[in-house]
Amino acid sequence: MCRVVDLRQAVLAKNDEAAHALRAELTARGTVTVNLLSSPGSGKTALLERELLLARERGVGVAALTADLATENDAVRLARSGAPVKQVLTDGLCHLEAAMLSRHLDGWLPEDARLLFVENVGNLVCPASYDLGESLRVVLASVTEGEDKPLKYPTAFGLAQLVVVTKTDIAEAVGFDEAAFRTNVQRVNPGVEVVLTSARSGDGSGLLLDRALAVAAGAGTHAPVMAQQQHGGHGHPHDAHDHAHAHDRGPGDHHHDHDHDHHHGPDDVHEHEHDGLPPHAHPAAAQIR
Repeated sequence: MCRVVDLRQAVLAKNDEAAHALRAELTARGTVTVNLLSSPGSGKTALLERELLLARERGVGVAALTADLATENDAVRLARSGAPVKQVLTDGLCHLEAAMLSRHLDGWLPEDARLLFVENVGNLVCPASYDLGESLRVVLASVTEGEDKPLKYPTAFGLAQLVVVTKTDIAEAVGFDEAAFRTNVQRVNPGVEVVLTSARSGDGSGLLLDRALAVAAGAGTHAPVMAQQQHGGHGHPHDAHDHAHAHDRGPGDHHHDHDHDHHHGPDDVHEHEHDGLPPHAHPAAAQIR
């Protein structure tokens, strides 16, 4: 008798277990984790750099982990804030997973880190299905991406606890319809807060930091209807998974074709730390609003 096993659900269930454990561990040590999701080029690195600077100015213990398929560009930019930063290179994997995040935090996350910002891989599909053990999930969208973005990516926006609009300094120039965007957000995630920001002009600076600090102080977070419907009103909002996708390399099978001076285990991705400005020169990354 054959037994059909849904490998996708098995992988997600294993991830949820790891996320639950990581959330409990981080909560016990007093660290609030913020998971940032967006499309590539939304401006989340520029916004995060500004928020890290504000956190440092306010004396808030903060750290950031940023994930990309390749290059250390984002870590170099974030390190300009003076905050501890770690770059994780996924070598093609389109998202972070809870066990992966836990490994890279182990022995690295500063003891005084009250806030940990995780800049997920630029992608609104795969990362939406993976709970990282975060306390606050934030989805960002720039004014250039179109007002129907929430309808095209209902899982990403539907499980968000905060929605951030970026690059508002050019909203008029690109004809961004804020009312239509807000309406579409509410269609997939009724009641979620939407905030407007511009890293270039400074409008909305500190809003993301304030929301994260509120959670650290014990404030409740938005409970997405999508999560409640799928879990009968129970459970963490990021335990809901409603789409399937395939990868050329599954979790725990990341192959590396290039040489490195440091060893990687069979299920590791590359990591690099930046505790401030790096000691060697890097070409400046293109400015993103």
